[in-house]
Amino acid sequence: VQLQASGGGLVQPGGSLRLSCAASGSISSINNMGWYRQAPGKQRDLVAIITGGGSTSYSDSVKGRFTISRDNAKNTVYLQMNSLKPEDTTVYYCNTIGWLVGGRSFNSWGQGTQLTVSS
Repeated sequence: VQLQASGGGLVQPGGSLRLSCAASGSISSINNMGWYRQAPGKQRDLVAIITGGGSTSYSDSVKGRFTISRDNAKNTVYLQMNSLKPEDTTVYYCNTIGWLVGGRSFNSWGQGTQLTVSS
């Protein structure tokens, strides 16, 4: 399974941006889809996750500002980021967990997309 992330870039503090991540391959079904972020030299932290049933969970640092959603028909997960702060600057990674055609499970990561929040 390959994940293609897009939507990163430079935005001013207080601005908005939307990340997208599309999964492709011999996918039978996708369970959880999530977004993580990782600063240089630090561990990769969960930002938001959405289950196959649509339940969502967010880190405290983004709760109320970020919204995760998914389009099951397109195998795509989105992260709408509002009220962005300089401390949101880092590389964002998408992740999906599910099942392949044939019955094997998969746990795949996207290539990472850079978000820079700066004036």
